[in-house]
Order: sequence, then structure tokens, then C-alpha cells
Amino acid sequence: QVQLVESGGGSVQPGGSLRLSCVVSGYTDSIDCLGWFRQAPGKEREGVAIVGRRTYYTYYADSAKGRFTISQDNAKSTLYLQMNNLKFEDTAMYYCAAARSFRGCAIESNILYWGQGTQVTVSL
Repeated sequence: QVQLVESGGGSVQPGGSLRLSCVVSGYTDSIDCLGWFRQAPGKEREGVAIVGRRTYYTYYADSAKGRFTISQDNAKSTLYLQMNNLKFEDTAMYYCAAARSFRGCAIESNILYWGQGTQVTVSL
């Protein structure tokens, strides 16, 4: 089993920044990819950014490119998502996720473990 615990969500004005964190624990040898998904009200959950745990390869959804940065600190067993220039449409519940491999990691059906989620709200 792998446990994922997110933190760092909150409310911010458009153009602002937030950094999400996810502490990863448990049997992490079983996973090779970590990522961030989000789900806005009335919409499907979508992959935002992923990173290979050993390769450090990254992939970003088009909506995140140029604004979000995914990173990991293996010494702290923590995954991060730095979000800059936030927009109204970034409002969503953000979930930390883990998959067996980098291939397909941005697809919800391939995720093995989920965190409980942290809310990000962008408003005036």
C-alpha cells in the first residue's frame, strides 16, 4: 500500500501562486510515477502533471504548460506542484496520484493510489 497526503491548497486571486505538497509513504517500490490530477465541479478528473520517480521525466497537460511545475524531493518523500499565474478555471480539487509506470500515468484508470485531495479556489 502507498499513502498520499496532500496539503497546500487554498484561495488565491487570479494571477497568484500556490504550491501543493504531497507526502508519499508506504510500499513505494511498487510505483514509478507520481502526478497531480484535478476535478472541477461538474467535470471529469483530469491529469495535470506527472513525473517519473526514477527518470524524472515530466509531462504536463496543455492547461498547465508554462504555468505549473511538478517536482519531487525523494529525500523528503514529497511531491510538489508549483502553480503560478492561476486562473479562474484552475479552481478544482487537486489530487496526488501514484501509478505503476510513467506510461499512461496521466490517465485516471491507470492510477493505483489517490490522496484525499486539497481544494484550490481562484477568485476575486
